[in-house]
Amino acid sequence: MLFSSLEFLCFFFPVFFLCYFVAAKLFPRNIQVRNMVLLVFSLVFYAWGELSYLWLLAVSIVFNYLFALAIGHAQKQNRQAAAKWWLIADVVLNLALLGVYKYTGFFVRSINGVLGTDIAVPAIVLPIGISFFTFQIMSYVIDVFKGTVPPQKNLFTVAVYLCAFPQLIAGPIVRYADIEDQLAVRTETLDGVYRGMQRFIVGLSKKVIIANTCAAVCDTLFTYELSSVGAVGAWIGMLTYTLQIYFDFSGYSDMAIGMGRMMGFDYKENFLHPYSATSVTDFWRRWHISLSSFFREYVYIPLGGNRVGKIRHIFNILVVWALTGLWHGASWNFVLWGAYYGVLLIIEKLLYGKYLQKIPVLNRLYTLCAVVFGWVFFRFESTGAIGEMFATLFGAHGLTGSALVRTLGQSGVDMVFVAAFVIGCTASFPWFVKSRERLLNKKPVALVCCVASFLLLAACVLLMETGAYNPFIYFRF
Repeated sequence: MLFSSLEFLCFFFPVFFLCYFVAAKLFPRNIQVRNMVLLVFSLVFYAWGELSYLWLLAVSIVFNYLFALAIGHAQKQNRQAAAKWWLIADVVLNLALLGVYKYTGFFVRSINGVLGTDIAVPAIVLPIGISFFTFQIMSYVIDVFKGTVPPQKNLFTVAVYLCAFPQLIAGPIVRYADIEDQLAVRTETLDGVYRGMQRFIVGLSKKVIIANTCAAVCDTLFTYELSSVGAVGAWIGMLTYTLQIYFDFSGYSDMAIGMGRMMGFDYKENFLHPYSATSVTDFWRRWHISLSSFFREYVYIPLGGNRVGKIRHIFNILVVWALTGLWHGASWNFVLWGAYYGVLLIIEKLLYGKYLQKIPVLNRLYTLCAVVFGWVFFRFESTGAIGEMFATLFGAHGLTGSALVRTLGQSGVDMVFVAAFVIGCTASFPWFVKSRERLLNKKPVALVCCVASFLLLAACVLLMETGAYNPFIYFRF
């Protein structure tokens, strides 16, 4: 069940919201009642889309809970070696589960391709959100080992932490340390509900109005042979994909953060206008922040980070980005995507990174071009298609092609698309960030925002009711 679906918007969330706040009203001093409502609805939410793998989520909760307790017990007895072995066992078990369900087919196909064998590829269905909830629960156990948080003795609390439906299947990856206190004590306020609802509607609008509209053009265009698209069509396709993937995922994160705020949770930001970045390094400080933070805290720094020699530093970066690529998907194009960013980051750090800040316009253009080229690796699965796409972008098949003309007619390209594209380009940059909160506190502006939110919500519902195109890129991760 997507947040951008009528089932969620008109049925699931209103029923949850009613039950949650009735529980808050009847039992204002008992946070566990509200947590119970949240957990029950979260399990229903997951089961709605993946009932057959609900057991896997439950197993992940239980064994990580037990391993965290074992680590805490060993450390309390000053048995650090035992605690370390418990941690290793936990990480291996988590990665083994992720590997079996997400990467078995990939490894078999790779072996067949390299060795020329004909091993049957197992038909394993990828559990929804396994990459997100596996990394999230691993971060909790690792933080227990590091002493950042104490082991949670209440299994129910660990389940609520991992299963809360706003961030369960598509992030952001929420660290236990960031919401530990809120799981035990939090206050739902009218202002929090209002601001959370506004944030949710903004995210929904990003997804339904901008991302879906761009996706309709992009996906239609790339159903044709790339040789018939032409350079103009290729650039239109990649620019619409660039907007689609950003507003798709940042919109989902906005909805998650908004719903969390309505319940009294303070989830951290996951996107900070990444397309306004002044370098690739800066881009990854702004894009999918929770994932970047995970790899920095739990892979890059333990490997030594930048506190090692140059060769080892380069190795650390390449390892992190190979893993980042693989996390996004069990396919070689994602490995290439990760390697592409690893190499770019190494070149920036060693050669021209310090000079980028001195050229304020060109640095943004350079970064944006680097990101758009990166999405080519992300969007196309085969190396042949990737090479063909780059050739098309640089004019190998002429400026325009027959596929572009057909796409402009078939995908409903009209003023709606033009408006969505222009709004998307404009909203990708932080024009009013510094003055936003100050403006929102002014009554006339607040009233306008309230009316605008209602109109946006109505527009989104109308688009969903008409059966508008509604894919979600990160759903498969």
